[in-house]
Amino acid sequence: MNNFNINRRRFLQGASASLALSTFGARGMDIIHPPQTFRVALIGTGWYGKSDLFRLIQVAPVEVVALCDVDKNMLNAAGKLVSQRQKSGKVPKLYTDYRKLLADNQLDIVLIGTPDHWHALQMIDAVKAGAHVYVQKPISVDVMEGEAMVAAARKYNKVVQVGTQRKSTPHLIDAKKNIVDAGLLGKVSHVEMCCYFHMRNNGNPPVEPVPDFFDYEMWTGPAPMRPYDGLPHIRWWRTFNEYGNGIMGDMCIHMFDTVRWMLKLGWPKKISSTGGIYVQKEGKSNIADTQSAIFEYDDLNCVWQHRTWGTPNNPDYPWSFTLYGEKGTLWASTMSYDFIPQGKGDKIHKDVVYEREKYPEDLTEERIELNAAPATRLHMLDFLAAIENKSKPVADIHEGHISTSSCILANISMKTGRPVVYDPTKREIVGDREANGLLARPYRQPWIHPDPKKV
Repeated sequence: MNNFNINRRRFLQGASASLALSTFGARGMDIIHPPQTFRVALIGTGWYGKSDLFRLIQVAPVEVVALCDVDKNMLNAAGKLVSQRQKSGKVPKLYTDYRKLLADNQLDIVLIGTPDHWHALQMIDAVKAGAHVYVQKPISVDVMEGEAMVAAARKYNKVVQVGTQRKSTPHLIDAKKNIVDAGLLGKVSHVEMCCYFHMRNNGNPPVEPVPDFFDYEMWTGPAPMRPYDGLPHIRWWRTFNEYGNGIMGDMCIHMFDTVRWMLKLGWPKKISSTGGIYVQKEGKSNIADTQSAIFEYDDLNCVWQHRTWGTPNNPDYPWSFTLYGEKGTLWASTMSYDFIPQGKGDKIHKDVVYEREKYPEDLTEERIELNAAPATRLHMLDFLAAIENKSKPVADIHEGHISTSSCILANISMKTGRPVVYDPTKREIVGDREANGLLARPYRQPWIHPDPKKV
């Protein structure tokens, strides 16, 4: 029995299989039985890049032919790990420049797990090279990057799935189907979203020489060049606005994207935000430690709040969203959901699905998020089904763009001190020249900012 049949048998035994069939209907069998072996490359071999790749290997017949990272130590270690996980046992070809990887290989799928400031250029170049793409969230660091990414996906007719795997999280799929869509909430007229994790990596490390194994010039790419003060991997780069959009861009996008999916919401009519560094002023970090935002729709506000200090308002739901309906309330997170009816009626609770027994290798994988693994597996299978059926995946690049850019627009509102109204048809903020100037960040030479009209 080959490796794919083993993987397929194990997947069929898991909770995700029944969800694939019930959620995607006739497409479900395509999801759990892809018709070909996919030639795959990963750009960005850090923690989450490898995690995405290993989930794909678990559920589909793939040959990982190439890896790319500007950290040679990380790259070599990833090559060894991949050889131990894929059927062929081969070490993929290793690259430090993603452009050479794309030029040298004929690829079906490219996974992008690099820091946020690289997502746009790498995704656009990958679809131009003929590959379908799985790109981590947030898709971009500015709104015009996102517009260009959507334009490129459509122009080159490629499937682009965004790593907002809450849409493929088993208990959240259940909540959408059996609570929201079933009408148990009634009309939802208020939403609250939050993150109270102490995840802002603040500190004052000294400037030091760049090690020989790390190409800091290439890592920085189109972003501003900061003095090198240690390897930026995992959380350090996320604490700087030079490379991302803070907790808003990192964590709000997940919850806001899930809320939009559950309630079938498009672009907000208006976005406003306030916040700043109110408490954690002692280190180099320049992202907000406290921020509130309002995403306005007709008869509905979606309100976000994050603090990287203090305690959560509900210890059971420190990173979550809450839907308030006329008939009841739904609390939901990556770990569980609770439906509380208005007046009489039964409360409903459901926990995260784990698949430890089905995938024992998960238990020895460094830094794996066991609660997210089943969701990512299902998300990958939805991605493959969209490729096979020439359809849009559940987290299509356009939906990822709306969620990402809404969070970026919240940051623009916080910076300018006034609400913003974005017109996606004209690709402009209505009546605000200063805010429009923030829709595209300046790129460091020689990198050129993508233009949605010229991809």
